[in-house]
Amino acid sequence: MGTILIVSLVAIYYNMIIAYVLFYLFASLTSDLPWQHCGNWWNTDLCLDHHVIKAGNATFPVNISNTVSPSEEYWSRYVLHIQGSSGIGDPGSIRWNLCLCLLLSWTIVYLCILKGVKSSGKVVYFTATFPYLILVMLLIRGVTLEGAWKGIRFYLTPQFDHLLSSKVWIEAALQIFYSLGVGFGGLLTFASYNTFHQNIYRDTFIVTLGNAITSILAGFAIFSVLGYMSQELGVPVNQVAKAGPGLAFVVYPQAMTMLPLSPFWSFLFFFMLLTLGLDSQFAFMETIVTAVTDEFPYYLRPKKAFFSAAICIALFLMGLILTTEGGMYWLVLLDDYSAGFGLMVVVITTCLVVTRVYGMKRFCRDIHMMLGFKPGPYFRACWMILSPATMMALLVYNIVKYQPSEYGSYRFPAWAEVLGILMGLFSCLMIPAGMVVAVLREEGTLWEDLSSPMPLVQSVHRAAHVQHPSCVYQGCA
Repeated sequence: MGTILIVSLVAIYYNMIIAYVLFYLFASLTSDLPWQHCGNWWNTDLCLDHHVIKAGNATFPVNISNTVSPSEEYWSRYVLHIQGSSGIGDPGSIRWNLCLCLLLSWTIVYLCILKGVKSSGKVVYFTATFPYLILVMLLIRGVTLEGAWKGIRFYLTPQFDHLLSSKVWIEAALQIFYSLGVGFGGLLTFASYNTFHQNIYRDTFIVTLGNAITSILAGFAIFSVLGYMSQELGVPVNQVAKAGPGLAFVVYPQAMTMLPLSPFWSFLFFFMLLTLGLDSQFAFMETIVTAVTDEFPYYLRPKKAFFSAAICIALFLMGLILTTEGGMYWLVLLDDYSAGFGLMVVVITTCLVVTRVYGMKRFCRDIHMMLGFKPGPYFRACWMILSPATMMALLVYNIVKYQPSEYGSYRFPAWAEVLGILMGLFSCLMIPAGMVVAVLREEGTLWEDLSSPMPLVQSVHRAAHVQHPSCVYQGCA
């Protein structure tokens, strides 16, 4: 239940990010990008066109510290219309263009998961491979730009002072969780549709290696363009590089305006983000739908399409707050608290249950039964000691060095911080609650159930040897 709660909260705001991508994707279908120049109704007197900055730097340096780029004002004042909200407690009115994009996003997701892995699996053939073609195109274009070496050098130069920040370490761990799907249940959900003797060792190696290579290539593609921006604007790379939504919806769109055929490159970039985002959203939704239908197979499995629609509609309605003028504040709150603390606890608990409760010998024996060989000492050491110890250290360090959420110069009020902390704690409380329910369902006295882990071991052991029931009917093998 803890994982389902985490995945549900993440799916709400993650699909809002896909809605932003759709908004920019449609906005790129023009001959002149709307965030390319100042002078629009949403621009302020602080707006300064990059062409003006480049021309000014040719004669005398232009101080851009008190200026705002057209892409930044397009994002904050037109797309978000955040000036209509005074903070997270004042959401303002719904931005109907964003609401329609969110509705379209959920419609796409529903149509792709309508028939379970049969439909989403076929869609993923395109959404998982086509981004590589676009990424290579952006990489080749980026490294051929003047000043690209500045961004690449900044990308490859380590900044050791940031290693003292707990936020960097926890964000690094969460990035691995997000990119590999660890802890979200998606890997377990899709793996349950495999045949029993599927070579998971080979699959794991391919996925992890591909994830690392993709991240490195994406870094070169992004920072080569940032280096070009640095060259054009005459400022250091660290002044044009931003983390979070600012990179995807402010900095990179601004960089696209500096290139010939800017709408073409902008469309390719946001289409790549769309396909990447849909991949993750498919996994989130399949996890939710499969977990609940497997819990109530008699009632829900014959009506899986209807149940999937109900889940999408419910999450869409809960995500309407994100389409308001103050929706970005709620998105940041969900992003900071929905998966951070709770996800770390879920992953640590999973490691401890598998290695300590179920037992490492049983686990290795099951893998030997599936693959024909047992895991080596490196994997056993990771499962037993290295992984849980590292994650526990990160969790404790993150609690000790806790930093409140913020969005730009805005600081969240105390009640919002408490709400975010409760989101993380509530997902953690689902773990002991589920244990209590499992114990109460077993025969015998409460003390007998608590003193003997065998009921849990037997249930986990049965689950390890049973293929997903849907495969029996759908022929997943």
